[in-house]
Amino acid sequence: MTADHTRAPVLEALVDYRREGRLSFTPPGHKQARGADPAVREVLGDAVFLGDVLATGGLDDRLTGGRVLQRAQELMADAVHAEHTFFSTCGSSLSVKAAMLAVAGPHEKLLIGRDAHKSVVSGLILSGIEPVWVEPRWDAERHLAHPPSAEEFEKAFAAHPDAKGALITSPTPYGAGADLRAVAEVCHRRPVPLIVDEAWGAHLPFHPELPSWAMDSGADICVTSIHKMGSGLEQGSVFHLRGELVPPKLLGMRADLLGTTSPSALIFAGLDGWRRQMALRGREIMGAALDLAADVRAAVEKIDGMHVEDRDDFCGPGLAHDFDPLPVVIDLDGLGITGFQAADWLRARRGVIAHLTDHRRIGAQITHGDDRETTGELLAALEDLARAAPGLGPAARVAVPSPSELRMAQVRLPRDAFFGPTEDVPLDRAAGRVAAEMITPYPPGIPAVLPGERLTEPVLRYLSSGLAAGMYLPDPSDPQLETIRVVAREAG
Repeated sequence: MTADHTRAPVLEALVDYRREGRLSFTPPGHKQARGADPAVREVLGDAVFLGDVLATGGLDDRLTGGRVLQRAQELMADAVHAEHTFFSTCGSSLSVKAAMLAVAGPHEKLLIGRDAHKSVVSGLILSGIEPVWVEPRWDAERHLAHPPSAEEFEKAFAAHPDAKGALITSPTPYGAGADLRAVAEVCHRRPVPLIVDEAWGAHLPFHPELPSWAMDSGADICVTSIHKMGSGLEQGSVFHLRGELVPPKLLGMRADLLGTTSPSALIFAGLDGWRRQMALRGREIMGAALDLAADVRAAVEKIDGMHVEDRDDFCGPGLAHDFDPLPVVIDLDGLGITGFQAADWLRARRGVIAHLTDHRRIGAQITHGDDRETTGELLAALEDLARAAPGLGPAARVAVPSPSELRMAQVRLPRDAFFGPTEDVPLDRAAGRVAAEMITPYPPGIPAVLPGERLTEPVLRYLSSGLAAGMYLPDPSDPQLETIRVVAREAG
């Protein structure tokens, strides 16, 4: 039976709810905006509250007899060539944990690219899974990590044949893509499942000039943040399943263990509407976004002191396999300023908010929501930044380690280090101790320190110098990084 992508079951159910004038004596307590604070209603508008209804007993009946959510998920699966799709209103941070828990259990091994997001590490802490870290492909000149190669996963499986599966991040927040088909083949020869954290790839299925999409490349589970590169609301995420290596009921059970029992109909509606939008007009919409991004890239490249990282920079022997041009990543090394300085100046002086920021780059994410007007504002602001850069003062030096110095030995399970006895030690006495917390430069949210890793001077120097230069570290117990939480000596 052919899927009818003109339908949007969640949106249609919301329309029915309003048209029928249902009177609810259930949560949410604002009762269709009537009880909401007037100041909140003025800022948010009543439409937010009118769409905020119970999923079960509101959007659908008490027994979900209308199959509203199920039909919306089936349409999403059809649109992206998956066999099963699950909606999440808790972001891909939940989705990736559910995927991990469906593949491995406590003290079982999972191969994971070391460029994984902090949500993956949180999954390790909660589950007790033993990570086998697979090294990314390092660009030592640009101080960037690209997804690991299939050969690295092959070596890791050879050393750990009892591993239950693998997890890879592709594309990265910088737009670098893995050879997913080759990695999937490595996994399926075992046969074990491949999880792809494709949080930055919601748009990939909808245009042939974009990198290969996980479900078309042999992945078993794929996690996607619709709110990042799609049109969903914040926290809107989906995870897709294909093949027979992971039972759909098992994946659903793991997601149910972690998910909220009060999911947001607003977020469901955003997911449903985005699927319809892209199923009907995705190629046209994404084609326009690609053309716009190409023009932005060409214009930024003409600004003195700025260089746009392109396919030639990211792809090649020992580097990334593929490249997404929509994250416009701008190297500012020629201006002599950090990405932290640039992002702060753009926000304060031009009202322009950059996405990625690191010791030498900023990222300007272009999506189908942009147009000539928004990109024109961006380009004008970047030209002003180039003119203002000499007056921003010398950039604070960030002591970025070499790839070999950046990696630390994992000597305890992340869960054991995180939940076991701990103590706080001064930063200058932390080298050699075992970390009991995550420390994550954000964005993009890839931890530099994981619980259970033995701390080293180069990494501690990197974090302290980065913090002094403007790096944002949201998760250490001491935000000033004067102390580090480590495993207590009697426990180590």
